[in-house]
Amino acid sequence: MRSYALVTGASSGIGLAMAEALARRGRNLILVARRREALENIACELAQRFGVEVLFRLCDLSEPLQLSGLLIELEQGEWHIDLLVNNAGLGCAGPFLEQDWGREQEQLEVNVLALTRLCHALGQRMAEQGGGQILNVASVAAFQPGPWMSSYYASKAYVLHFSEGLREELRARGVRVSVLCPGPTHSAFFRSARMDVSRLTGSSLMMSAEEVALLTVRALQKDRALIIPGWRNRLLAMSPRLAPRWLVRKISARLTRPFTGA
Repeated sequence: MRSYALVTGASSGIGLAMAEALARRGRNLILVARRREALENIACELAQRFGVEVLFRLCDLSEPLQLSGLLIELEQGEWHIDLLVNNAGLGCAGPFLEQDWGREQEQLEVNVLALTRLCHALGQRMAEQGGGQILNVASVAAFQPGPWMSSYYASKAYVLHFSEGLREELRARGVRVSVLCPGPTHSAFFRSARMDVSRLTGSSLMMSAEEVALLTVRALQKDRALIIPGWRNRLLAMSPRLAPRWLVRKISARLTRPFTGA
């Protein structure tokens, strides 16, 4: 039976880069995103370039019924999925009380609920199959509160702690769980979150999605629990532990606010 890696949010950014990095290593893929045209083009290109099978499924992960349909199809299709990459994510930037609640809810549906549900459904199948691997994508934002993006930072903190807990739970069942915490990365995320990151253009803090994916795939092969690409990002993740919480909040607010237009 063929094995597949399932990648969510695969039409751009880190998700697309991860799909390419995995295909380059001979992995068959199931790509999940909302945009049909983008997925069709990506699937065709990766299949032709690397000689792997690339399937795709349209799914808006902020819609629980669509996610249910995807999970039913995956179960009935009986594909052997031995790697889940939970990459899909949304962001809301600006004062929390001024946000449209619909966007906030979509963010939490995708970043928290859909990710958790996919881990539950596919994690069960992996345990029954005798093994597998899960990669959940969080952020360096997970290590501190983020005024002006409070719910986004909180959602990534959930992903970090959930993934670390799940790793310990599933280890005895042969399922390995890792969490990726990238820093600022060239992608469509900032545009969809309505953030102005022009001042980071050309900055050494901004990594390419391809670089993040390459480092991540190497870390997955070594079964790293926590993956933080780049020494600057590791420093950013570590620094909140060295300061009092009141100071962490103040610094985070001062750093985040200029990018949100608040």
